[in-house]
Amino acid sequence: MILDIIILATDFSPLKPDIGQIFWSILFFLAFWWLIGKFSFKPIAEALKKRQSDIQDSLDEANHVRVEMANLKAENEELLALAKEERAGILKEAKEAKHTIIEEARSKAKEEAKEIVANAKNEIENLKLEAITDVKNKAGLMAIDIAEKLVRKELATSDDHTTYVTKLVKEFEIK
Repeated sequence: MILDIIILATDFSPLKPDIGQIFWSILFFLAFWWLIGKFSFKPIAEALKKRQSDIQDSLDEANHVRVEMANLKAENEELLALAKEERAGILKEAKEAKHTIIEEARSKAKEEAKEIVANAKNEIENLKLEAITDVKNKAGLMAIDIAEKLVRKELATSDDHTTYVTKLVKEFEIK
């Protein structure tokens, strides 16, 4: 038996295959491929399909995110433009308010100045009238003093003085 194995081993040549060896090789090869196809190819194919699906989903998601980012960028630019426009409007309103306040302050200052000038003119006129009245009163008192001194001097030498005084006293009593 050992001798037969050795003889078979010496007769064996891969370059000259035997029909039985070809049959069994083909049979094992087909059985191997059938088992591999049955148990390995389907999971590998499913894994490849799943991987392809995941890649496609990721690409679709990336495109979706890209579109969404473009939309957000457009919205941001739109909001920025609106903010700039609003800022310009606010600045315009502020300038208009500034000019309005300045004009109101100027007109109020002019009115107050006119009022101050009018009050000053009235006060000057009142002081002027007071001064004129004071001068007139002093002039009148001075005239009365002078007249009194003249009348005394004139009437002091004559009896007309007593007659004139008596007449004046009677006139005051009648009234």
